[in-house]
Amino acid sequence: MIGWRSGYITAVICSIGLHLLVVAAFLIDWPSESKDIVVQPKFIQAELIQLKPKEKPKKKASNSKAKELAAKRREADRQKAAQKRLEQQRISEREAKRLEKLRQQEAIRQKREQRQRELEQERARKQAALDEKLRQEQAAEIAEQEKQSASSYIQIIQGRLSQSWSRPPSARLGMQTLIELKLVPTGRIVGVKILQSSGDVAFDRSVEQAAFKAAPFSELQSMEPRIFEQYFRSVKVLFNPEDLRL
Repeated sequence: MIGWRSGYITAVICSIGLHLLVVAAFLIDWPSESKDIVVQPKFIQAELIQLKPKEKPKKKASNSKAKELAAKRREADRQKAAQKRLEQQRISEREAKRLEKLRQQEAIRQKREQRQRELEQERARKQAALDEKLRQEQAAEIAEQEKQSASSYIQIIQGRLSQSWSRPPSARLGMQTLIELKLVPTGRIVGVKILQSSGDVAFDRSVEQAAFKAAPFSELQSMEPRIFEQYFRSVKVLFNPEDLRL
C-alpha cells in the first residue's frame, strides 16, 4: 500500500513539472534565428497515472491453501482424538487387568479360606469321632467294670441265699428257680417275684423264704448309687443249688 502511494505521488509531481515547463516557455521570449520560423507550442497532454494496486493472491489459491490448512487441522484433530481414544482404551485395559487381577486374588483368597475351613471342619469331625470312640471305649470299659462288680455282688447274694436256704423234701437234682428281688440301697428286700418256676411249689417257696432270711444285703450299702440303680434296684437271681441229689 505504501509503495502504491509513493508511485502515485511521483506521477503527479512529474505531471505538474511538465505543465510548469510549458507555461515557462510561453512567458520567456525564446531567441529565434529567423522571424519566419514560427515555433508552435507543443501541447503535452498530462494524464493522471493511476498505479495498479498490488495484486492480491488469487482467491482460488487462497481458498485452496485455507482448505489445505483446514484439512491439516482436521487431520491433526482426528489424530489427536484417535490418540486420546487409544490412550483411554489403554487406561481402560490397564484398569480392567488390574480389576481382573484383584478379582483373581480375591477368588484365590476365598478358595484358600474355604479350604482352610474345610480342613478345620474335617479335623473337628475326626477329633469328634475320635473323642466319641474314646468315650464309647471308656464307657464300655466302665460298663464292663460295673458289670463285673455287679456280678460279684450277685454271687454274694446267691451265696447268702444258699446259706439261708432250707431244702424241702421234694427238692431234686436239676431244679432251679429264677427270682426277681426288689431292693433298696440299704440292702433290704421289699419284694420277691418268681419269674421262672422250678415246677415244684415247695422248692419255689423255699427260695423265697431263703431270700427274705438272707436279707438285708449290707454289702450293697458300699455300692455306687449309679450301679445300684442300674443293676440292683431290681435284680434277677437264678437259684440252682449244686448239692442236690436224685
